[in-house]
Amino acid sequence: MPTALEKIVPSHAFGDQSSRFLKSLLFLLSFVIPLVRVVSSGAADRVVIEDWAAGVLGARGVPTDWTGQVWGQPRYDFTIVADAERKVLYLKSENESSTISKKIAGWINLQDTPVLEWQWKVMMLPAGGDTRKREMMDQAAQLYVVWPRFPQALRSRIIGYAWDTIAPVGTSLKSLKASTVTYIIVRSGNVELGLWVTERRNLWEDYKLLFGEEPKDPGYIALSIDSNDTQSSAEALIGPILFRTP
Repeated sequence: MPTALEKIVPSHAFGDQSSRFLKSLLFLLSFVIPLVRVVSSGAADRVVIEDWAAGVLGARGVPTDWTGQVWGQPRYDFTIVADAERKVLYLKSENESSTISKKIAGWINLQDTPVLEWQWKVMMLPAGGDTRKREMMDQAAQLYVVWPRFPQALRSRIIGYAWDTIAPVGTSLKSLKASTVTYIIVRSGNVELGLWVTERRNLWEDYKLLFGEEPKDPGYIALSIDSNDTQSSAEALIGPILFRTP
């Protein structure tokens, strides 16, 4: 029986594994339930999407309040661990790809809190990973922001912030596998390998630069790690994810 998404977009629209990734991502997004926390001083100046504090140390697999992909054979080698005296999410990939997502629609006013902030630490990069080459599109860590648009598999807009192995910082390009995804490489190589890095991106400005118009509020975020194209391994930690005022 076709899924709700397949009723909108026929199955022949998804021709390869990358398109199935997008199809799966959009499918799972329709099932996730938001759990976010607003931290305010007067007006809301921070919206915490995830800080892993509610997770149980040692818990493995897809974290609570997140949903996993439905294509391929993801291992979800994910674990809630302690690092720098707090809980974080550990992600590992061995020649596979795993993606999880969480709904944020209705919780984010992008005009008020346009800055996306997150912390990550990469310990192992997929050997030879390069977002600029279709056959080598593996990344140690990716954070996606999704704006669903009908028909979702063809017109949704997705910005993927990535830590790449080879592609230079500042590289911006359409995914060579899924036309709705535009990547921005925010870290590259092993210069900061093993270190916690805090990223801050003005999502409003990034969207305007990439798509030539002001954004609506986003619907979902997703986290991913993959090493299947390079048949190698990758490891990363993800810390808090939030939206904030500039």
